[in-house]
Amino acid sequence: MNLRPALIALALAIVSAGVPADARTRNVTDPNAPRALPVEGPVSVRWEDPSKFTDIRYSRNRWEAVRGNWVEELAEHVRKSAEKRLPPGQRLDVDIVDIRRAGSYEPWHGPDLDDTRIIRDIYPPRMTVNFRHTDANGTVLAEGERKLSDTGFMIGASPVTNSDILRYEKSMIDSWLTREIGSPRSDRS
Repeated sequence: MNLRPALIALALAIVSAGVPADARTRNVTDPNAPRALPVEGPVSVRWEDPSKFTDIRYSRNRWEAVRGNWVEELAEHVRKSAEKRLPPGQRLDVDIVDIRRAGSYEPWHGPDLDDTRIIRDIYPPRMTVNFRHTDANGTVLAEGERKLSDTGFMIGASPVTNSDILRYEKSMIDSWLTREIGSPRSDRS
């Protein structure tokens, strides 16, 4: 009696039972994916449909560009970084309108690098945001659209010590928030 097929079926049943229903690869353009962070604290962050973002629309590998949770990760970074900078009572509302991540896919390198984002200084990170910064009384301190870009993103970069794939975008966001609100407060680091 050959038990191999029965053991394989049992193993597959055990593995599939332990996998959550939503274990498929995350896709930022999924219509069921969130379009805002949950409302909490003094910073709210929302975003447009990522399928309209430059990073996806003009990607040389759209399938890789939509993979992951990078939009929500950047939104979370905006929130955390802004919360460290806002004085008590102030509020910041941010709408992410467009994102172009650092790097690009270069399919001419061949199939081995099809899914690799190549980082070069000619592919700087860019982001467009609309924001509203208010004080404790609701008075608008600043608002409008900002087109963020960091054309010098590779200068002083230390890729060996920072393995975060969104490090260039996060650095650009931090620079904008420092210009817009100020440096992180020492009591909120």
